[in-house]
Amino acid sequence: MYHIIFFLLQLLIFSSHAAVQDFCVGDLTGPEGPAGYSCKKPATVTVDDFVFSGLGMPGNTTNIIKAAVTPAFSAQFPGVNGLGISIARLDLAAGGVVPLHTHPGGSEVLVVVQGYILAGFISSANSVYYKILKKGDVMIFPQGLLHFQINAGGIPAVAFVSFSSPSPGLQITAFALFANNLPSVLVEKTTFLDDAQVKKLKAVLGGTG
Repeated sequence: MYHIIFFLLQLLIFSSHAAVQDFCVGDLTGPEGPAGYSCKKPATVTVDDFVFSGLGMPGNTTNIIKAAVTPAFSAQFPGVNGLGISIARLDLAAGGVVPLHTHPGGSEVLVVVQGYILAGFISSANSVYYKILKKGDVMIFPQGLLHFQINAGGIPAVAFVSFSSPSPGLQITAFALFANNLPSVLVEKTTFLDDAQVKKLKAVLGGTG
């Protein structure tokens, strides 16, 4: 009887150890699927896979929105692959804005480290939640909801944002509508904007049609 119990315990311990996988460093030489990247062979994993040094420098904010996001997602930081986490740096120059956008793949936590940021989101019931955040303030944005960040001071603002996904995705509403070849007549019917407004926004954002 004791031999059987001992055998079963050994089998349980062996099975538990066999099922444990500490990490799945992304193999960036292959495609990224819905479940992330395939795992690198353990023998090829190094400490550099778990270290990202790209968030110490400001992003380039010389663009139409005067904002820059420096991501440390699985595509840039293979160590987060499969872990359900990632991080990024947000830089907002004076007058900068990250327009209404969503992250289909994850919720977001924003921590302000410099300046003032007006941030907010819109619930699926169309309730609006927004506030001016200062250094040390934290705000959350639930997965999939439209949200935005605007520089609310006269100096550059910086924040770090973390996500509940190694690849949260991004869709900026204005770019989705006006920066592609979606026919203007369809944009007009689905947004209630007139033709002149649609053509003007497409000209600004590089859209056609």
